[in-house]
Amino acid sequence: MSVVTILGSANAVPKIGQDNTHLLIQANHKTVMVDCGDNPVAKLAAAGSHINQVNDLILTHFHADHMGSLPLLIMDMWLEKRESPLTIHGLEITLSKARSLLEVFNWQDWKGMFPVNFNVIPDAGHEGFILDEDLAISTLMVQHLVPTIGLRIEIMGKKVIAYSCDTEPCENVLKLASQADVLLQEAAGEGKGHTSPAQAGWLATRAGVKKLVLIHYDSRIDEERLLADARSEFTGEVVLAKDMMLV
Repeated sequence: MSVVTILGSANAVPKIGQDNTHLLIQANHKTVMVDCGDNPVAKLAAAGSHINQVNDLILTHFHADHMGSLPLLIMDMWLEKRESPLTIHGLEITLSKARSLLEVFNWQDWKGMFPVNFNVIPDAGHEGFILDEDLAISTLMVQHLVPTIGLRIEIMGKKVIAYSCDTEPCENVLKLASQADVLLQEAAGEGKGHTSPAQAGWLATRAGVKKLVLIHYDSRIDEERLLADARSEFTGEVVLAKDMMLV
């Protein structure tokens, strides 16, 4: 059985009890993390997982709130005596930046360093690039300030969850979210590269999703206002993402 946990739900500025947005996907034979702006060790433990159980890490884009803790994550895995390979997935430019970030710490010279594989996701997207017996994850490029991917997470026979990542409204979000059970839609606010709660509701309606979860939102804004704005464009269920929420 696959489970998706919101490890962090904040925008670029984390709050007490609310870390930068990152996700955990637990399947029968795979444990996948999406982004690591904050070090996820404690959150993984709270979700019943350990950093060395993570098989794959998806990096959606090169912004500090989404991958700033990559060197610390790798170091903690090493300190925990990891031996199994870790596969890091991302766009070519994202992985190039990730390697450069790691090289600052001479990570490949650490004694007993475990294997790290880098899998380039093509700009055109990748259907089913992570597969498990009950899980398939696909990607498409979305429209942010730097090259960014959104995700479609298919839990076989159960549900489809789309994650927009940071983006302004665009056609590829609609494709990722088409007829999904849940849309995790960033709602940082209207403007270049981002989406407002009302726009999130509009996307949810256009995509025909059942449930809208606002994530990566500005927590300085009253929660009821965020929800009301989304509900003005979407008549289905709308909730705000919270850390450790199961999707």
